[in-house]
Amino acid sequence: MMKQMKILTVVVLSGLALFLSACSSTKVTSSWKEPETSLSPDQKIMVLGLVQDRQGALQARMEEEMVAALKQKGYNAVSAYETYGPKTFKGLKEEKAMNMIRKKDVDQVLTIVMLDKSKEKNYVPGRTMFYRPYYGGWWSYYGSMYNRIYEPGYYTTNTKYFLESNLYSMKNKQLLYSVRTETFDPSSAARMAVVYSQQVVKDMTKQQLITQR
Repeated sequence: MMKQMKILTVVVLSGLALFLSACSSTKVTSSWKEPETSLSPDQKIMVLGLVQDRQGALQARMEEEMVAALKQKGYNAVSAYETYGPKTFKGLKEEKAMNMIRKKDVDQVLTIVMLDKSKEKNYVPGRTMFYRPYYGGWWSYYGSMYNRIYEPGYYTTNTKYFLESNLYSMKNKQLLYSVRTETFDPSSAARMAVVYSQQVVKDMTKQQLITQR
């Protein structure tokens, strides 16, 4: 019984480690906040994504997850994509865009911009592994163990995404907060949107821009 419990504990801890590893694929590289600035839950924040996506799916997902993360903290947030649709502000002059936003009683705009995307090719060298002695026939041993002992080297391609979010006041156009992040080889665009939003809101809380509710 104790042995089974130990095995179960190892499995649970291993799964937790993998989960935490996946959640840490996005990290904050820098952040700044206007001194003495904090947001009121009564104010409305509009999330506006500017990301490289032909269909607008990534933009919608990034905005959706950020809105959800802010609402979880008790803040009033809305998605620009859901409010206006994709590329609504393209080609507009500043005054018209500002009026459109203010008509929705928006107090701040939080942008999400993909600054860069890069790919890195890395070579993973092969390795030799040793096992306990085997006393059967040499050929059966050789055939069954060869591929397990000698692992050839191979190349992997990793992708890095560099994103930035800025929070602007619609009252005076002032920059209130800015954060940059680096995401390493996310499992999917949807996963990147979830983890990115969590990390940004976590940093907002750390900077005391928003409060823990």
